[in-house]
Amino acid sequence: MENTETTKTTLFDKTFRDSNGEIVIAQMPNLLLIVFLVATIFSLIFTSGKINTVLDLLANGSLFTWAWQELFEGVNYFRRGLGLFVFIGIIASKIM
Repeated sequence: MENTETTKTTLFDKTFRDSNGEIVIAQMPNLLLIVFLVATIFSLIFTSGKINTVLDLLANGSLFTWAWQELFEGVNYFRRGLGLFVFIGIIASKIM
């Protein structure tokens, strides 16, 4: 008879751990977040004209894509919730 351990996955594990069992709350920024940050900084420098419009579109598009990816491909429930929160925030900011 083998001694097998059954491991229960808790809500904490599903919320904060990735598939390797590591707690993941923040990660290094990926390309989409870097594009968002750079475009946002440049839009503060170029405050009017077509350049500002393009930078605003680029910043919002990259953040939207990041949020969408986190929502559907996030490593845990926290990251998916973060993606949903940012996704709703983007939409709400454009409506108001």
